[in-house]
Amino acid sequence: WWVISDRTQIPTGSGYALENRLITSRLLPDVFRDARVRRLAGFFRQMQQSLAALAPRPVEEPRVVLLTPGPYNETYFEQAYLARYLGYTLVEGEDLTVRDDRVYLKTLNGLEPVDVILRRVDDDFCDPLELRNDSMLGVPGLVRAVRAGNVALGNALGSGLVEAPALMAFLPGLCRKLLSSELLMPSVATWWCGQERPRGEVEKNLDRMVIKSAFRVRGREACFGSRLSGAERAALAERMRFAPDRWAAQEKISFSTAPMWEDGQLVHKPVSVRVYLVATKDGYMVMPGALTRVAATMDSPLVSMQKGGTSKDTWVLSEGPVENVTLLSRTSAPVELRRTGHNLGSRVANHLYWLGRYAERAESSARLLRSTLLRCSPESGMSETPLLLPLLEALKRLTVLDDVEDTAALASQQEQLEARLLEAVFDAEHPTSIRSCVSHIQRIGVLLRDRISVDTWRVISQLGDALDAYDNTPSVTPMSDALNVLTRIILELASFHGLAKDNMTRAQGWMFLDMGHRIERTVYICELLRACLRSDDAENPSLLEAILEVGDSTITYRNRYSLLPQIAAVYDLLMLDEQNPRGLRFQFERIRQQFKHLPHEQNSAVLTPAMRVFLENSTRLQLCDPTELARVEPGTWAQTQVAKLLTQLIEAMPVLNDALTAGYFAHSTISSSEAAPAEPHSP
Repeated sequence: WWVISDRTQIPTGSGYALENRLITSRLLPDVFRDARVRRLAGFFRQMQQSLAALAPRPVEEPRVVLLTPGPYNETYFEQAYLARYLGYTLVEGEDLTVRDDRVYLKTLNGLEPVDVILRRVDDDFCDPLELRNDSMLGVPGLVRAVRAGNVALGNALGSGLVEAPALMAFLPGLCRKLLSSELLMPSVATWWCGQERPRGEVEKNLDRMVIKSAFRVRGREACFGSRLSGAERAALAERMRFAPDRWAAQEKISFSTAPMWEDGQLVHKPVSVRVYLVATKDGYMVMPGALTRVAATMDSPLVSMQKGGTSKDTWVLSEGPVENVTLLSRTSAPVELRRTGHNLGSRVANHLYWLGRYAERAESSARLLRSTLLRCSPESGMSETPLLLPLLEALKRLTVLDDVEDTAALASQQEQLEARLLEAVFDAEHPTSIRSCVSHIQRIGVLLRDRISVDTWRVISQLGDALDAYDNTPSVTPMSDALNVLTRIILELASFHGLAKDNMTRAQGWMFLDMGHRIERTVYICELLRACLRSDDAENPSLLEAILEVGDSTITYRNRYSLLPQIAAVYDLLMLDEQNPRGLRFQFERIRQQFKHLPHEQNSAVLTPAMRVFLENSTRLQLCDPTELARVEPGTWAQTQVAKLLTQLIEAMPVLNDALTAGYFAHSTISSSEAAPAEPHSP
């Protein structure tokens, strides 16, 4: 075995090794047990203990967080997976703040002290105040907090220096000088070009060398001399002579190979093994396993998962029975019973809130589009009547139909109408299309990967399958296929809502997910009613039937009234009935229930801005009489009680959104007059 390089700053891959192990142990349980494969849990338990021991505060359960660059990092999945397995909070730089040289996590209940940070952010990006001032990934003031001894870093700032290829050239001599022994595992022959004699050796044998930066430089890859032309090697040698101290070279070696099953046959590909160690009070503990990386092709000079490679589980066998190890700590003291976990981070609460909003937006848009598509075909009998116009007006108000000035003109052009409706379903460039909403849901799902269940993640990840089955060009998609897609999207979103309702504890995360859901549904109900019931055909049973269909209340109406739909009964069902999950009163009641359990609402002696907005509009709704709402004289809609009420409710939702943002997400004050009604603060 030869050591090719070291990873001390951000030792990625341990999460992948863990995932590989969990998969193989489930697929091959008998083989795994009979072979007496050593467990990985003991290594990760030691990691937990070592990190906890770094805590500067003498507390029984120090708060440890895993600092991630965010979802656009190529190893974000591993970071979320590892944080969930270890029981650590996955945070981004914006989740943390430094006050009085101490690091705090922003939560709904306020600021919570952080004791230890396991970082996956490069050290020069960790603090924009003292390191790279253009970094958006770090925590301003982190270096000062570390210097003051108020927070510990599991992988210290500057530890990346040990990764320098130039240092590897001196390891054999250092080992003999300091430890009076040879390296237990030799490194690949390495030369630092800052010394004249090694540089001459490198230049003479450049075609057999792998040229690297002496100190790791982001974005600079290794250069293989054997793959360069004569002119290119000469140019490289000239660059090395100009700044020799910046270059190091390693002997090109041949990797071992391992069998792979590919295209129905066994093939051999180069492999390298990445092993992991964790520091203990007595030395180091080695993971009884590893991440074995496999090259993409047989002739690939690099073994890298970034270059299309894959990975294998690596087994270390035990000579005796294998001990079952768990990460859960054992204690003789009685457990302190809890009804909640740690306080929810503000960013996570914001993501859950917008997950609820986008999920409801996608479902409500799908229902409205499905009802419109069913009625815009010539066979429906509605395409040549004004009854289609209110549905198109609702789509326009909700911006599902974008850049439509005259819905009447659009309704009279059958081909153009169908094309615009199909765009509202499939067009990825349309910001409020069904495809865009699904993309937002999946993006937020990635951000919450460590917070949602496996089943919920599967539903979210498969949500776009129905859309992906069709060409991205809406014009080539038949109307019948669009209807099938919309129905499938509605059913899959119902699965998501069902999993959330049945599986999530009614803690802070559920509160914000549900509030986002209810606020978005309120907007859709109000806009649907305002668009449809202001028309001269508002009392037409066919239009009322369409409203009930979009509101998924047709069966409820028929069970109560054995009559054609009447406007007063529709008002009562969709606005004032607190037992109808699709009604406005029901949404306000659910929002009220969630509001009263929020930290600021419980601790405040006076009404908060959010609660004030909510109570004002909830009271307006409760005092309504459905028969009075139904009395509309022709041409007087804008002056009616119902028109004013719906307008007030719609205008209140962005104000309520901003109050939530200021109070719980942003930790700042935002004036409700600054609310953007079209698209408030979203992740």
